[in-house]
Amino acid sequence: MGVYENCPVLGGEKWELRLCAESDAPDLLKVYSDLLAVPLFNSDNCNGDNFHYTTLERMTEAIRFWQYAYDAKQFVRFSIVNKPENAIVGTVELFNRKSNDFYSNCGLLRLDLASRFEQQRNIAEILSLVLDESYLLFECDMLATKAIDTAEERIKALASLGFARGKEPLIGHDGTEYGSYYYRLK
Repeated sequence: MGVYENCPVLGGEKWELRLCAESDAPDLLKVYSDLLAVPLFNSDNCNGDNFHYTTLERMTEAIRFWQYAYDAKQFVRFSIVNKPENAIVGTVELFNRKSNDFYSNCGLLRLDLASRFEQQRNIAEILSLVLDESYLLFECDMLATKAIDTAEERIKALASLGFARGKEPLIGHDGTEYGSYYYRLK
């Protein structure tokens, strides 16, 4: 997969997605310590990590793990740059998920966003940067992402981008069933 040899920078007028770097830690700490944002993060199948980080050291440790996972071709964690503010306001994780459930050969997308940007328009603009590219970059036929029922702005954004709520659960590596997934076919 070419994305793991040369990660693209995806950008628009207001937003840019680029490979996460350790230098993003101070800005990302604001996101991952945001108590209004953390409940909207997808921590399914993440070995108990809820992505609530309260120290720069812990945030840096997480970024180092994300870099390790990228080098091991497990997933890509993009930082979301708000260009007008010149600040990192979240991340998008993507990888091709191989499984024995409905979400196999799926580009699984995780969006972690500062709560002040959790608005339909922002979410749709950010995800629009990566949606069409993802099918090619991650060699998949479907994209899927989680949106819990209280994430109303996120759900509206997903609907506007052609996502439908899945009826099937995502089955974790330990057999746990996870719900609230939305998917979009190629």
